[in-house]
Amino acid sequence: MIPEKGEGIESVMLELSKLHELDTDYTRVFSSMCTRPHPVAVRAHLLYMESNLGDPGLFPASVEIERRLIGMLGSLAGGEEVRGYITTGGTESNIQAIRAALHMARMQGATPTNVVVPESAHFSFEKVASMLGIELRRAKLDEQMRVDVGSMESLIDEGTAAIVGIAGTTEFGQIDPIEQLSQLALEWGVHLHVDAAFGGFVIPFLHTSMRWNFECKGISSMCIDPHKMGMSTIPCGSLLFRQETLLDGLGVDTPYLTSKRQYSLTGTRTGATAAGAYAVMRHLGRRGYARVVGECMRLTRMLAEEARDMGIEPAIEPLMNVLTLRVPEPREVERALMRRGWYTSITRQPECLRLVIMPHATERAVLQLADDLKDVLVALGVSQSL
Repeated sequence: MIPEKGEGIESVMLELSKLHELDTDYTRVFSSMCTRPHPVAVRAHLLYMESNLGDPGLFPASVEIERRLIGMLGSLAGGEEVRGYITTGGTESNIQAIRAALHMARMQGATPTNVVVPESAHFSFEKVASMLGIELRRAKLDEQMRVDVGSMESLIDEGTAAIVGIAGTTEFGQIDPIEQLSQLALEWGVHLHVDAAFGGFVIPFLHTSMRWNFECKGISSMCIDPHKMGMSTIPCGSLLFRQETLLDGLGVDTPYLTSKRQYSLTGTRTGATAAGAYAVMRHLGRRGYARVVGECMRLTRMLAEEARDMGIEPAIEPLMNVLTLRVPEPREVERALMRRGWYTSITRQPECLRLVIMPHATERAVLQLADDLKDVLVALGVSQSL
């Protein structure tokens, strides 16, 4: 309960410092797609702590930062003229993208009733379906854990408001065949939303010829999270639209604010995370991000080779800095690693040990994790060859 008499700042901060010790340090975390923010992002965040993008007339600097940031994110996503805004992350972005698709479908005289997503779609789409009162249809995956285009097409009908492709799946780090989904969207005249919350700051810096961004003409919207591989402060996502009319469909009147219309899902929005993302993107540039991604991929390949030396194969060849291993008894392995202080996770189907190698990972930590994984497999008696 709130104290009757206030306490001194030092006393409060001491209490908070002690509580902070309960939080997990990222050093041994291989389950999260978030990471330590870059120091320049922290400095910029603190500078803009009091700004509110929900009342933009009072904070024009934050509005300008958001505008510039959306431009940079659009460039990263292959769309120089995109429109959008900074969100709290992929969940909000996915909700808003489907809201916009539903609005556009209704404006065109349709009666939208469903959205088609891959089986690998993020759990936020469960929230989308519940909040918006629509049916969520799940397309099957192929052997490489990408959405099967034929399965997706078989689920589309006159009531389909949108289809969804994933560029960097949460569980396997896989990229759906976005170019084929783009053609599907154009043929059926439906909205294609690409969830690139994770992959948006990875794929541009990989040596791949896969087309995944706004260069595919059928893509209507995309989300990218700077607070993941962008190394910004939490919470910072983004929602990008090819056409401004899609953003307009989200607008509501705000008569008592300094702007008369608002497009975001949340009302009060901090300008601090936008400033943090803008600062780190300006500071690192494309070459800086290429180095970050390159190091994450080097460590991912190193960990994959360590696993292969134990007789453990990846479920798929890692395309991004996500490694899934076909270990025997994966849940037992996960629990045993947890007892040794490692934070890993398990994929749904098939069940594999899932490891995300983020910028906070070091070579030392990767090799220590590999050693402990080897010991765990021997201790559990699930490998006789080690």
